[in-house]
This record gives sequence, structure tokens and C-alpha cells, in this order.
Amino acid sequence: MNDTFQHIRPARAEDASRLGEILVFNNRLNFYPIFQDDEYSFGEMQVIPVASEFLTDAQLMARTYVYDDGIVRGLIILEGDEVKRLFVDPCFQGRGIGAELLRFAVEEHRATHLWALEKNVKALRFYQRYGFRVTDEKVFEEGTTEYLVHLKRLP
Repeated sequence: MNDTFQHIRPARAEDASRLGEILVFNNRLNFYPIFQDDEYSFGEMQVIPVASEFLTDAQLMARTYVYDDGIVRGLIILEGDEVKRLFVDPCFQGRGIGAELLRFAVEEHRATHLWALEKNVKALRFYQRYGFRVTDEKVFEEGTTEYLVHLKRLP
């Protein structure tokens, strides 16, 4: 791995609860206002079950990288050349952590595309700042009436 990304490392089992926290709190702040799904956001989406996914799914753990400068502040999940998830703990947003994780994905893993919620304007603006452009492709988020839009990185 490039020394440029000194705070980014593969996720480990001891990170599982922190990964769960970051995913749960981001879901509640960013997706609950869009979906308004109490059962999912406050029932299914709990730290312990999410952390358990990382502990029991070796492939998921192997595709997850964290930004860790003594505290795990963010994570990115990659699958081939696709960014599957990128989240920074809301307490640490605005400090360049997401940008560094995305640069890591592009430079070290040749990430070229991702899907984002059409209504998540903040995320779309973020990805566009780093060279990703919304394409004409869109699909429904599974089990919802909300669209995911496909973003591709320009060479």
C-alpha cells in the first residue's frame, strides 16, 4: 500500500463494533429522512447485528478498509472496481477523511463507479467533487420506491 494512505488499513475483527456504530449512525442521519422507515432504522439497524455481519462474513471484512489514526473514523467497502459503501463518523465529517478514503479506492484499487441514492444530494455533491459523474442509469433501491443513480469516474 502507498505510504500516502498511512491512516488507511484493512479492517480487523476488533473494528467490528466501531464499523457498526458508523453504519448505524450514518443510516439514521442520512437515510432515515429519505425512507422514514422506523422499523428498519431503529429496529433492524442496530450496532450489534451490523457488527456481527463483519465478524461472520469474511468476504465483507476482506473488502473493508478503515481510516484509523488511533480512532477508526471512517470506512470504505470495495467490490472489484466499485465503491459499495463509504461512511465517515458524523462527528468527524468535513475533515478530509472521506476524500482520503475515496482517493485510496481510486488510486490503490482502481475504483471507477458506485451507486448512490438520488435524494442524497450531499453524497452526490461529494462524489462529483472527486471526479464521479451521474450517468443515465438508475434503479430502485431494493424494496423501496427510491432511486439509486450510477456514478462513474471520468478517466
